Amino acid sequence: MDRRSLAAATVTVLLWASAFVSIRSAGEEYSPGALALGRLLTGAVALGVILLVRREGLPPRAAWPGILGAGVLWFGVYMVALNAGEQQVDAGTAAMVVNIGPILIALLGGWLLREGFPRRVLAGVAVSFAGAVVVGLSMADEGRASILGVLLCLLAAVTYAAGVVSQKPALRHASALQVTTFGCAIGAVACLPFSGQLVGELGTASWQATANLVYLGVFPTALAFTTWAYALARTSAGRMGATTYAVPAVVVLMSWLALGEVPGWLTFVGGALCLAGVAVSRSRRRSRTAGPPQQPQPGHATAK
Repeated sequence: MDRRSLAAATVTVLLWASAFVSIRSAGEEYSPGALALGRLLTGAVALGVILLVRREGLPPRAAWPGILGAGVLWFGVYMVALNAGEQQVDAGTAAMVVNIGPILIALLGGWLLREGFPRRVLAGVAVSFAGAVVVGLSMADEGRASILGVLLCLLAAVTYAAGVVSQKPALRHASALQVTTFGCAIGAVACLPFSGQLVGELGTASWQATANLVYLGVFPTALAFTTWAYALARTSAGRMGATTYAVPAVVVLMSWLALGEVPGWLTFVGGALCLAGVAVSRSRRRSRTAGPPQQPQPGHATAK
């Protein structure tokens, strides 16, 4: 990545990490669907204002299939599933499970983009899913709801990966701001069935919970998804996925400082397996060491 793309990816990682903590806090007073809708509406308004100021207009027709896919799956289903999952598990655990998304991106790329299925990718899938099972078992003493929370986070990981694979082609035809703005708006439309819950809970929620909702919409959604799209347009989906490896560690630190939550040691082991599987899937074989350079033969000219 160039410096600007790296800076954009860094902003995304930090803000997405903070989102896990804010979701955990706001989720005490907002239901999963209402929180997703409020977050997406806030983000869509913020992005819409910027889009109007920049006068970028509607994306080209070729970008709409990818925007629709990312809007429904990533902005819509992902956020509802993640919100519901974080009502069952702590923020650090949720981040660890969701972070198998880069492996799923590789699998979807191999299937939809016909990139094949390298052995290291398949091995990484096995290791990461073993880690997800360990995380689920570590939470089992708190009841079945915790296992359900892990499954919801797995659903969030799947829709995150599908959203990235959908979004990448759209960025060939539209700007990062256009793809993010209209993807966010489509996600909000998909979540409109929760509008009744949102209206009712806005009247009873504390100002702290509502502030978290607004924060989620402006920063981890409007800003972080735009910086993500900016960087994704300038590198591969796999490399961008690799930047999210740091999210669980940042989330554990933030949730410890803000919420006093630290996952148990077995949960850390499961999360480490999830990340190890991602690392295995993205590793490459070392090329054989080349022999010593041959000396030019007498009478032959050396290229300059």
